[in-house]
Amino acid sequence: MRLFLTFFVIFPLVFYGYPLFGGEADRVYVGTSACKSCHAKEYESFVNNSKKYHSFQAVSKRSKDLTKEELRKCYECHTTGYGKPGGFRSESETPDLKYVGCEACHGPGSEHVAAGDPKAIKRNLTVKDCDGCHSKDRVAAFNYRPLIYGGAH
Repeated sequence: MRLFLTFFVIFPLVFYGYPLFGGEADRVYVGTSACKSCHAKEYESFVNNSKKYHSFQAVSKRSKDLTKEELRKCYECHTTGYGKPGGFRSESETPDLKYVGCEACHGPGSEHVAAGDPKAIKRNLTVKDCDGCHSKDRVAAFNYRPLIYGGAH
């Protein structure tokens, strides 16, 4: 019983800050590196080939020319989970979330990582999942389109 409490209750509370089998609102972002141990092939492909993974660098280069509101709008699409519970706050506070990582598309991964349950993460993505960042207005302004699996998997 003590082992059960330690491993399945105490460890997740301390490490992830949420109950192991909490609801969707309890899920938090853990960063792309948390995906590496189980999804090594996808992880390597994503961090090495995906343009979106490195897009924070472009925002950083332009940040001195942007207002705080403009920068916040950039962060919505160029980081993981910005403005959401447990998401990107700043480069110094949440460095593992400064890039557009796995969870930007698949959602917060804390429950998936803790339980190993494939149902605890968004799977089978569609173009609709890209609309948050790749809206018609942004496509027209920046001339880009969603590329499902574009260097990701």
